[in-house]
Formats: sequence, C-alpha cells, structure tokens
Amino acid sequence: MEKNLMKGNEALAEAAMRAGCKCFFGYPITPQTELAAYMAKNMHKNGGVFLQAESEIAAINMVLGAASTGVRAMTSSSSPGISLKSEGISYIAGSDLPCVIINVERGGPGLGGIQPSQADYWQATKGLGHGDFHLLVFAPASVQEMVDMVVKAFNKADEYRMPAMILADGLLGQMMEPVSFPEIAVEMPDKSSWAANGHKNKRAHHIINSLYLTPEELEKTVVDRYAKYDIIKGKETDAELYLTDDADIVVCAFGATARVVKSAVNEAREQGIKVGMFRPKTLWPFPEKEVQKACANASKVLSVEMSMGQMIDDIKLALSCAKPVEFFGRTGGVIPTPAEVLEKIKAMGGNN
Repeated sequence: MEKNLMKGNEALAEAAMRAGCKCFFGYPITPQTELAAYMAKNMHKNGGVFLQAESEIAAINMVLGAASTGVRAMTSSSSPGISLKSEGISYIAGSDLPCVIINVERGGPGLGGIQPSQADYWQATKGLGHGDFHLLVFAPASVQEMVDMVVKAFNKADEYRMPAMILADGLLGQMMEPVSFPEIAVEMPDKSSWAANGHKNKRAHHIINSLYLTPEELEKTVVDRYAKYDIIKGKETDAELYLTDDADIVVCAFGATARVVKSAVNEAREQGIKVGMFRPKTLWPFPEKEVQKACANASKVLSVEMSMGQMIDDIKLALSCAKPVEFFGRTGGVIPTPAEVLEKIKAMGGNN
C-alpha cells in the first residue's frame, strides 16, 4: 500500500474526509491549526462544508446542528478551545448525537504553552461538560494510528449515537511520518429513525432535544444511556501489551509518551531488566481487563505521563489497588526522555 509522508494534523483531516466527514467547523489554535487549514483547502473537493466559526463555542454548536441532520460532522481544537466547547459537547451527548472531536493537546492550565501535553486526560475521560455522560476517547501513538482511529471514531460514534474524541497532542499533530490510507467503504447507518433532515409530510417530526422538565423522564434517559455505556465497556476496550508476559515491572503510558516508554523498555531489556509496557488505545472505556492481564506477573507498576499524573488513578482502580503504582511525569510541555524513564525503572528496583 502506498505511503505518504504527512504531518499528523493533515493526516487527521485527510482521514476524516475519507471517512465521510461532510461538515467541519473549527477555530484556529496552536498546535492543531494545520488540521483546519487542510480542511479549508480540501473539504469542497469532497462535497463537504468547511466553516471557520467566530469562536470555539460557535463551532461546537454548529457541530450539534449538523449532527442533528444525520451527516458526519467534526470539530478540532487544542486544550483551552476544548474547554470552551465543553458545554456544547454536553448538549450533543444529551441529545444522543454522533460526532468526532479532535483535541491536539497543549500545556496548561490557562493559556499555558503551545508544547505537547497529556494534561487533558481527566477532562476527556471524566469531566468534559456537565451532567452524567461519557464520550468515546481514543489515544493514538503515531500518525498512522491517528488515521485509523479517526475512521473508527466516526464508525463507533454512529454505532452508539454518541460523541467520540481523538485525544492526541502537539507532538503527534506536528510530527511527520509515512502514512497509508486504506480504501474506506463508507457505510452510513440508517439514521431515518431520528435524524432531523426533513419529513416531507411522510413521517412524524424528529425533535433533537436535551431538555427534560420532568425529573423522572430525564432520569430514565440517563439510566438508559448508562446501560449503553455498560455494553461499550464490555466490547470496545483496546490496548497494546508489549513484553509483559514475564515483566516484573510494567510501565503504563498512552499516546506519544508510549513511544518514549517503548524505547526505555527496549534499553532495559538489553540490560537484562524484566520490564514491559501497557498502552491503552482507548482511554474511555479504560481497558481494565487488558491492564490486569499485563500486570498479572508484575510486582510493581509505573505510570509515565506528560502531566502530573492523571491516568494513575484508573490504573489503581483497574488493579483494585493490589499492586504498588508509582508515577513519573513531565508537564508544562516538557517531553520525558527514554533515559529519564529508564532511570526511574532502575530506581524502582529493576534488576537483572
């Protein structure tokens, strides 16, 4: 299959169009601006619509409107912009609408910096908007995975009628790697039972709504939604287990940080240290069974993140706090190095 050398942001955009995205609404913010720029140049060639909204808030509400009609809609931003979109994302989840949201993370809080970060983990998996809801969260570790996960995100968002997020970071968005685009047969599910796309006097009106003034009615919609979430937890988890079968120490990392960790693990193995890596590809639902399998023979666990430690609680909960879980991280846009991770592994008692 032919490969093209592409920047991560542009590969995300190309993959979205090939996956059938027909509406993109965004607002420029570093380090994801190339994604929107690529859409601006190419969406019309694919029969789609690009619109640079007046704000992030406007962009996410345009996604809500487009998704209501049943078309595949997407927005992208970086950390502060996602915060602005959080109310609209809650409305989309409350309306049971599918869409894809890209977050190419940067350092924070506040305006922070424009360098890579993973400090939006909590936001994406636990607190992206008000109310009881989740969204699917995918964590790619390469440009190729970003392509593959965008396609999957659209498909799963449609399948479960809920928003999906690609949680990338500035490192993945800005790096260039060879990438291939598989032939994608876009098979749109039948949305005629709910989409507000014109009734032509042949059916009842479809109302897209997240407002329920009767408490019992709202409770039922939330409980029903959580029943769907339980199904997703059982079917849609994904992770990479690397050299974990005999590992005494398992290092957990996601996204770009996992690439650093894999280098450290390989060096440790060359030095005779029994260490492996667990990499979640889905952050929600978190791959609990997979991390349990990865750590089955380990005595110690380490979480490495580009944050102050946001995934570590999910690891502890998945392992029922049965094993000690330590943390090493860099934040503020600083990327950890393989040497730093290896040093931490040795400090934990990794030996021959």
